Amino acid sequence: MFLIDVEFTEADLITQTLTAQHREYLADEYKKGNLMFGGRKSPRTGGILLSQHKTRLEVEALLQNDPFVQAGAACYSITEFEPVMAADAYSDILPTM
Repeated sequence: MFLIDVEFTEADLITQTLTAQHREYLADEYKKGNLMFGGRKSPRTGGILLSQHKTRLEVEALLQNDPFVQAGAACYSITEFEPVMAADAYSDILPTM
């Protein structure tokens, strides 16, 4: 699983149009179940995505083509982690032991 930290590098470039393009670009990954959650930080300096892509390379490939990155408006940091605890509503994401 991957925690993706989005940081706006040029906040002036984050327009409603670019944000709509970003969301449209990621929508298919939510439909496939690769992206689980996403949202903006508060204050709005970027966002967070939670991914269950199979590999870091898949995540990197996805992010390289994100409209935010293509416009030079954002960069990402990726942290891979293994979930070991979850609330009951999310327990199905935990690996079976």
